[in-house]
Amino acid sequence: MVLEAWSIEAFEGISREFKKCNMARGCLCCLKYMMFLFNLIFWLCGCGLLGVGIWLSVSQGNFATFSPSFPSLSAANLVIAIGTVIMVTGFLGCLGAIKENKCLLLSFFIVLLIILLAELILLILFFVYMDKVSDSAKKDLKEGMKLYNSENNVGLKNAWNIIQAEMKCCGVNDFTDWYSVLGENTVPDRCCMENSQDCGRNSTELVWKTGCYERVMTWFDENKHVLGSIGMCILIMQILGMAFSMTLFQQIHRTGKKYDA
Repeated sequence: MVLEAWSIEAFEGISREFKKCNMARGCLCCLKYMMFLFNLIFWLCGCGLLGVGIWLSVSQGNFATFSPSFPSLSAANLVIAIGTVIMVTGFLGCLGAIKENKCLLLSFFIVLLIILLAELILLILFFVYMDKVSDSAKKDLKEGMKLYNSENNVGLKNAWNIIQAEMKCCGVNDFTDWYSVLGENTVPDRCCMENSQDCGRNSTELVWKTGCYERVMTWFDENKHVLGSIGMCILIMQILGMAFSMTLFQQIHRTGKKYDA
């Protein structure tokens, strides 16, 4: 009777351990496929951004940089760079999760950590040197205005026309910024409240008086809650990605083998 009772107790203990293993295996499989699906969507978004960036690069005339100091800092190049980073990161996470490859999972974690640290450092530097950044940006934009009518900077001209028409602004600080570029009392036609051919010549009353720099800063201030929410969502996704990848990495390292789906 004692032996029988011991056998039943041992069997129940083994059964409990087996159930625990099955639960752990099921949780890890769920985590693996969730991470795979998330990174697959991430990778597809990166591919889409890369495609958009290449398309913008082909039609560079409408999407150029405003800054002569950073000619490569155009909309097309920024979208291509962001799309490439997202695509590579998504690929590492996607393949690392489905293959349960420790090297790829660790690489995914390191890339996300580097991106997170870079974002935090840039954010801190921006707020610490906000006034200097603002003054340098205004100065650089004014220098870029001098290239408005040059032959090799059609993209810059189109960029200024688009921003002035969409934001209903003129110049960097105000419409008088254009006088040193286009001549006294002359602004681009896109500065006119009612756009028409040569409406910017000798016109001071029917043009937008507010500078584009102020308009852009006002837009950021009005949408700071939306931008903050987007930034927080991105931060949470990065932290969750790092946590999931390390959880999967540690479990694979602990068991020394893969879990079969």
